[in-house]
Amino acid sequence: MTGDFEEDGVSRKAARQGHAVIKGYLRSLDERPGVYRMLDARAEVLYVGKARNLRKRVASYAKPAGHSSRISRMIAATASMMFLTTETETEALLLEQNLIKQLRPKYNVLLRDDKSFPNILVTDDHPFPQIRKHRGLRSEKGRYFGPFASAGSVNRTLNQLQKAFLLRNCTDSMFDSRSRPCLLYQIRRCSGPCVGLISQADYAALVEDAALFLTGKSTRVQEHLAREMAEASAAMEFERAAALRDRIRALTNVQASQGVNPQGVEEADVVALHQEGGQACVEVFFIRANQNWGNRAYFPRTGAGAEPAEILEAFLGQFYGNKTPARQILLSHAIEDADLMEAALGRALGRRVTIAVPRRGEKAALVEHAARNAREALARRMAESASQIALLEGLAAAFGLEAAPERIEVYDNSHIMGAHAVGGMIVAGPEGMVRSQYRKFNIRSTELTPGDDFAMMREVLTRRFSRLAREDPDRQGGAWPDLVLIDGGAGQVSAAAQALAELGIDDVAILGVAKGVDRDAGKEEFHRPGLPPMALGHKDPVLYFIQRLRDEAHRFAIGAHRTKRAAQTRATPLDEVPGVGAARKRALLAHFGSAKAVARAGLADLRAAPGISSALAETIYGFFHGDA
Repeated sequence: MTGDFEEDGVSRKAARQGHAVIKGYLRSLDERPGVYRMLDARAEVLYVGKARNLRKRVASYAKPAGHSSRISRMIAATASMMFLTTETETEALLLEQNLIKQLRPKYNVLLRDDKSFPNILVTDDHPFPQIRKHRGLRSEKGRYFGPFASAGSVNRTLNQLQKAFLLRNCTDSMFDSRSRPCLLYQIRRCSGPCVGLISQADYAALVEDAALFLTGKSTRVQEHLAREMAEASAAMEFERAAALRDRIRALTNVQASQGVNPQGVEEADVVALHQEGGQACVEVFFIRANQNWGNRAYFPRTGAGAEPAEILEAFLGQFYGNKTPARQILLSHAIEDADLMEAALGRALGRRVTIAVPRRGEKAALVEHAARNAREALARRMAESASQIALLEGLAAAFGLEAAPERIEVYDNSHIMGAHAVGGMIVAGPEGMVRSQYRKFNIRSTELTPGDDFAMMREVLTRRFSRLAREDPDRQGGAWPDLVLIDGGAGQVSAAAQALAELGIDDVAILGVAKGVDRDAGKEEFHRPGLPPMALGHKDPVLYFIQRLRDEAHRFAIGAHRTKRAAQTRATPLDEVPGVGAARKRALLAHFGSAKAVARAGLADLRAAPGISSALAETIYGFFHGDA
């Protein structure tokens, strides 16, 4: 590692910025691959980049001309640099993407939504395999089919597959405890293996048919079902023929819902970019087994002036950080280091990955289709953003704010008579709700009077703004709100103002929204510290906007409260026994039937439980009988 990012190094170069600083590093750089970081005078990372040749790449920044306005601003702000050499160019690419995700530099292209995608899992650790939705690491035994673009697309596909193949989706414990068929069997969504209504061999044939369909052999499966239906009809087994007809219809519905089903592309991710007005949209289509398994639009942060090649390369590196790539990736624009990206993705997949920009044929048509979707998605987003900005400007005018707020934080509490109390915070801005910034606060204070909403609000805001003041005292990180919106009246607003005043914060606007006469929507009163309450007109768009914010905060807080209440309801004394984790807890409950039965069990009985050693049995016995 080279560079001069020591305390004295930063202070020495803080007075100089721009081309001269960058040029000063050229003497110490060699021509090896690696990653570089550009930092400002406060030692905050402005940009992370990779290079096949560090010396040549840094030399390009040392030139005073030939840069876009975005890169010129970045160079002008650069006060120091850091370098890390790597053995290979592929390692440089992987390190670059890891650092971008970790540091989120101001001038890098950033993918703001990189959640994993759901898959369909057919388990293989049971005589009668289960079919269900799976999200996350592929750590369970079975066959995975996906990815699907959304949980909705998986649910729709699973719904039709249950009709077509009658596979169970119940858990193994539920399967083992059944003594008669469940409702899914009654509505012809399951073949009833739990009570022996289908043999293991026949069920295995259904599983194989489902796997064939999910791997693109749908025609073979439908032809097989059609032959069976004809045979059943000829044998005058009309009920069986009708059931087979319904299964064929279910398969047809799956194919119809998928829209684009390319014949010549078995497996590919289609990635298309559209830019307009300084914004970008990347649309991704997932083609698996010659079927379209959905698409999703992404809106990476690019900054004005980013080129298509840079956006797509950054997108691919960050997008596939936690996802499995297809064997073939079709792009709308060429990227600079396609060979490095292929090598990096191939290493993660364990097989070759190819990246191409098709110009003709079915593949080009797929890319054009994705590009059209990207263009339409960006147009919708820009229209929504314009409407949102108008609402924020209206909000500022209605309540005398200095400017339209860039970030609004909305707070609400949820509890039942003070029990399982949770505070919720949602965030909204020019682009609408920012769900990645939502936060919940478990009320910790043991000195609160149960149900004291004012004290709960003080605790939540004190914790929130204490952390902001500690982590971002200069308010440069974009996490400080311009407006705090409270679901409550004068008392809640007073508690919020007191909490901020105790922290020395007096420049964040506070607004409380309380139900008005008869607690009817549309008659809300608005409260501000030191000012009389006010109301807005019944048809004022700003009123509707605030109602949406309040309702979203209420929904989020209630959801967090229910989750906490459910978790505590499921808690048992076994959770506190040393050495008893989740697996042993399940084993004990399955063996004894309840936590109370475990507490009453004798030492010999505990030793006889599966997975419980003699030492652990003594620990459990001692925990409940007080002689450990």
